[in-house]
Amino acid sequence: MELDRRILSFLKPDLIEKILQESTLKEFPKGTEILREHQYVKVLPIVVNGLINVYSRFDEKELLLYYIEPAQSCVMSFYAALKNTPSKVFAKTEEDSTILLLPVHFLPTWLKEYPDFNELFYNQFNLRYSELLDTIGSLLLDKMDKRLFDHLKKKTELSHNNSVNMSHSQIANELGTAREVVTRVLKKLETDGKVEQNSGKIRIIDEW
Repeated sequence: MELDRRILSFLKPDLIEKILQESTLKEFPKGTEILREHQYVKVLPIVVNGLINVYSRFDEKELLLYYIEPAQSCVMSFYAALKNTPSKVFAKTEEDSTILLLPVHFLPTWLKEYPDFNELFYNQFNLRYSELLDTIGSLLLDKMDKRLFDHLKKKTELSHNNSVNMSHSQIANELGTAREVVTRVLKKLETDGKVEQNSGKIRIIDEW
């Protein structure tokens, strides 16, 4: 399996060579848990293609924190790896994904020798911080119908697909709510002409 080097084009050529020598390129099927909660991080992922969902768990509820898209990594894993602390999040592949796995014991050396390597994680931190503020704003200000619609719209944009093939329970887990709530709100969105449900697929048919 060959890696398209353009995915690492923000790095200097000699660092790219070191990363390719020491890292593993691996394919993961959809739904694979690539990081468990409370696990010590041994490898840092950079998504080559596909999509990863990163979650946090609160009591018995899960909440989708953010997505990792191609050319991105997981800032929470990066922090846990550098501090050698157990992960506070867990991650699953949203779709079949190809991921470059960087052994974390090289990180301190690479970060010191190649300052531009830090840019990947500074950029990720800024991105996740902005997304977190958006999530908090949505939780505080938006009703569940708007939250659910935006969630589905985001998924279609990331997957480049016009429909979402997920159960109501799966959607509820990502939004940190109950399945019954998702079922009720989807029915309202359907009545309002915003979405269409058919054979387990949810398709957006109108803008908010």
